[in-house]
Amino acid sequence: MVENRDFIILLFLLSEFTMSYTIAAEVRTEIGKGSSRRLRHASKVPGVIYGPGKEAISIVFEHKDIINIQENQDFYTSELTIALEGKDVKVRVQDMQRHAFKPMIEHVDFKFA
Repeated sequence: MVENRDFIILLFLLSEFTMSYTIAAEVRTEIGKGSSRRLRHASKVPGVIYGPGKEAISIVFEHKDIINIQENQDFYTSELTIALEGKDVKVRVQDMQRHAFKPMIEHVDFKFA
């Protein structure tokens, strides 16, 4: 019986453990369809961070930085950190657009946490 209790405690501790994700990003100044296409061809992902009472920030980050971590379920439910111009910005994923048949992410919307 002691072994079962230890197993339950272990499961509880693992459920409380959440991964922390950090994505390095840059502010993007060029906005529009053509600019976004050029970024995607350069293996970058355009995105935006927005929220109530704050100005929206257009960002860009490397595709390789997000393609693997977005497969984890807690990526969508936990707070992420965006390293932006020397500051850490806490965000949550609001929306993500993917390519129709390629394993590519085309755009990500983040909300200030």
